[in-house]
Amino acid sequence: MVTNARRAARHTGERDVVDLNPVFARPGEATSVPKFRLPQDPSLPATAYQIVHDEAMLDGNARLNLATFVGTWMDEYASRLYIEAADKNMIDKDEYPQTAAVETRCWTMLADLWHAPDPEQAIGTSTIGSSEAAMLGGLALKRRWQHARRAAGMATDRPNLVLSSAVQVCWEKFCNYFEVEARYVPISLEHKVLDGHELEKYVDENTIGVVAIMGVTYTGMYEPVTQIAAALDRIQDSTGVDVPIHVDGASGAMIAPFVQPDLEWDFRVARVASINTSGHKYGLVYPGLGWVVWRDQDCLPEDLVFRVSYLGGDMPTFALNFSRPGAQVLLQYYLFIRLGRAGYEAVQRTARDVALYLSGEIATMAAFELWNDGSDIPVFAWSLRQGHTENWNLYHLSDRLRTKGWLVPAYPMPDDLTDLTVQRIVVRNGLSHDLASAFLADLREEVAYLDALTGPMPTEGQRSGFHH
Repeated sequence: MVTNARRAARHTGERDVVDLNPVFARPGEATSVPKFRLPQDPSLPATAYQIVHDEAMLDGNARLNLATFVGTWMDEYASRLYIEAADKNMIDKDEYPQTAAVETRCWTMLADLWHAPDPEQAIGTSTIGSSEAAMLGGLALKRRWQHARRAAGMATDRPNLVLSSAVQVCWEKFCNYFEVEARYVPISLEHKVLDGHELEKYVDENTIGVVAIMGVTYTGMYEPVTQIAAALDRIQDSTGVDVPIHVDGASGAMIAPFVQPDLEWDFRVARVASINTSGHKYGLVYPGLGWVVWRDQDCLPEDLVFRVSYLGGDMPTFALNFSRPGAQVLLQYYLFIRLGRAGYEAVQRTARDVALYLSGEIATMAAFELWNDGSDIPVFAWSLRQGHTENWNLYHLSDRLRTKGWLVPAYPMPDDLTDLTVQRIVVRNGLSHDLASAFLADLREEVAYLDALTGPMPTEGQRSGFHH
């Protein structure tokens, strides 16, 4: 959040030490510890714990955070398993072969869930998060394009990737870090997502792929994969250029199979080469887990894969990180076998029901105009209705809601719509109808307060809230 980010940086006049509360200080210990230097002497575990515990107490209440997509709750058995597996290093497949086997089971389950032609012949991996998973998908697209171009005796120095202007920042990073030209298709009031409209203006022989987002970060809307694929079919018919699709399903890939099972967006669409998702979003696991799955082994060039031997066998590995936690992989498997399809469907449908309830109530308020209603992933956004007021804006409302503990970001839409500011709610597992009703009561109260102003609120120093 913006407020927390300001607090995170060292501010002018901040003291260099943390004073110990006399109630917690033990005889013989120092009465303060430095903030920005290693202490000279050790502290007792109980003292160090109390210092860190009290510092963390200043963070917000995760259950009231309506900005983040990331999971904030798991049950007590998951917490127990998390502690038991905290020492497992996912990269060390020789030391932890069973965790590696569980990882394979998980992405094979996902390949089946996403209708891979032959899940046993698909290939995938876990990652630190969906951003790493997306970058691996992008790297595979780039390498496949390079191989095809070299085989045809053509240059490989100008790769480009086509994506929506509302794409998540990880794709901007990918294009920057791996020297791929980003070609952004602007969204508009007429085309709220990348939907294949005028795609031929952006695709050429150097296009390594098109990214389709199942759950745009700004608004939660799905990009229609079948329409994008149809546009690419037409481009291939007229130019001969064959372009694959990578589906960024950070959120939607764990929603659509359970809430919109008949929607074709996954490997049922022939152009879809790979899909990524966040285990720690609607996969319902604590932070630190992503997944990426390729349609088949031909979609992941062999020269990107490193081989690790364990128990006399051969384990392929493809990752940007090396050492990373294995606990979250076990947590994902725990949830897969605990919830099953029926359990995930119940959780995700409940979240969408809450989103539709909230968006329906907000739509009745004179101050607001909905951008979408949360019927894709359980996320929706709204803007301040034009002409409603000159005395306040959505940044003021966001600040007012923060005083009640609710974190609801306000931010401008992407390029070509930057003059439009929206607020967005992410409904996650744990936001019940009761909590949603409590939020609506606070929202109405704060809107009434702002509407009663007789003059304009100050706008100096306003910043966008965190929305990724």
